[in-house]
Amino acid sequence: MMMIGLYHSYTNRLNSLGDRALPTLARLVFAAVLLRYFWGSALTKLDGPFGVTDGGYGQIFPRAFDAVGFDSSALGVFHYLVVLGGAWAEILLPLAIVVGLFTRLAALGMIGFIVVQSLTDVIGHQVGPETIGAWFDAASGSVIADQRAFWILALLVLVAKGAGPLSVDRALRQWVSG
Repeated sequence: MMMIGLYHSYTNRLNSLGDRALPTLARLVFAAVLLRYFWGSALTKLDGPFGVTDGGYGQIFPRAFDAVGFDSSALGVFHYLVVLGGAWAEILLPLAIVVGLFTRLAALGMIGFIVVQSLTDVIGHQVGPETIGAWFDAASGSVIADQRAFWILALLVLVAKGAGPLSVDRALRQWVSG
């Protein structure tokens, strides 16, 4: 019985530490692993603050861009707005996560972005099974099934727990309540 009591005491302390440290650690890992990835991707889509590149159309609308002979002027306002909005989302949502501003909402936005990105890769770019991968296949290197599952897991930590103590969210909460 004493061992069980010690175990519960130890795990309760770990839970308390995890509630404080885990969200901050998830944001730090996101910054280290994905911030430059998403910002780099955004910059390939933007031509100034309100211009979009042909590469942006090719990344987000590969089939439509191909269908118009890679002539971006043949695509409509909808395509332009989606590429522009997607590029800015790749800049602003990761920034919000890293500084811890509206973190839960930003993390949900990034999860949606990653799902759309993955569907675009599979359907639009028609990537092969080696890129898609499969879970429980003993290979851990597929870009979509494996890597993006971990990205989403880190973001789900932020959705569930918030930004943590070292964040703009925390400072705003203290400012509003104090």
